[in-house]
Amino acid sequence: MQEQKPPLNIEIGPEQSEGIYANGVGIHHTPSEFILDFLRVLPGAQKAKVFTRIIMTPQNVILLRNALDENIRKYEERFGKIKIFGKDEKEIGFTKSN
Repeated sequence: MQEQKPPLNIEIGPEQSEGIYANGVGIHHTPSEFILDFLRVLPGAQKAKVFTRIIMTPQNVILLRNALDENIRKYEERFGKIKIFGKDEKEIGFTKSN
């Protein structure tokens, strides 16, 4: 029988509770870490600004991916399939239109 751990008490400050909007992410990695640069891209802009950089171990990136997969599944069960617009479903951020 596995021991039950008490729930984690998470504290969030007023500044963090507002959140930061990002519509793009740059992902870089080394053998020991993943670097996720969350950025905002404006339509037609030639550059984007990084608003938050998160550095994680490869193991924690896998756990994050698993948590995202589970939460996307739950979201789609409740609200329907998430539609991706555009020709490249792997692209994040705005794309140029012709």
